[in-house]
Amino acid sequence: MSDEQRRRQRLDISRHAVRLFAEKGVAATSGEQIAQAAGVSERTFWRYFPQKESCVEPLLTKMVDAFCAVVRAWPREIDLIDHLREAYSPLLDAASDEDIEAVLSVVRLTHGERALRAAYLMLRERAEDALTEVLAERLGRPSDGFDVRVQAASMSAVLKVATDEVARAAAGGVTTETLDGHREQIATALRDLSQML
Repeated sequence: MSDEQRRRQRLDISRHAVRLFAEKGVAATSGEQIAQAAGVSERTFWRYFPQKESCVEPLLTKMVDAFCAVVRAWPREIDLIDHLREAYSPLLDAASDEDIEAVLSVVRLTHGERALRAAYLMLRERAEDALTEVLAERLGRPSDGFDVRVQAASMSAVLKVATDEVARAAAGGVTTETLDGHREQIATALRDLSQML
């Protein structure tokens, strides 16, 4: 099996896990049930995920990757805020709104499920590291520089709070207006943050 096939299989398992977590709760959902729903052996499931709660990572990683990709693609002649308004989407390669809804469902679940919250916060920390690398490259500064790390932490915090907000707003379903509002919220928060400093 190729790396791409493994990535797709992990993502598919993640989708099934999120659906089951939303329907039954994390405690009432077993690894065996997730494996069965995804059509894989329980052994394959545990090889991919050390704990069932870590099943949410592939979907959440797609969201972080989308933000980092947009920051990486930021043209030098355009202000970051304008670029985000134009180019940012919570997921780059979602074939439908299903993955966006699944990601936002996970984010909502993290507020009531401590184990999922821990996985989410660990991923947010990795997102901050990824943003540090992206910003260091973009700004031509060392990634361990204090100013670069502060900017990355600020961007990560804006993304987290805005994602929490859009997840709450999209509880009844994702709409174009909801996603437009999310994009605008991130851009406005970053603009306001840069003016306060």
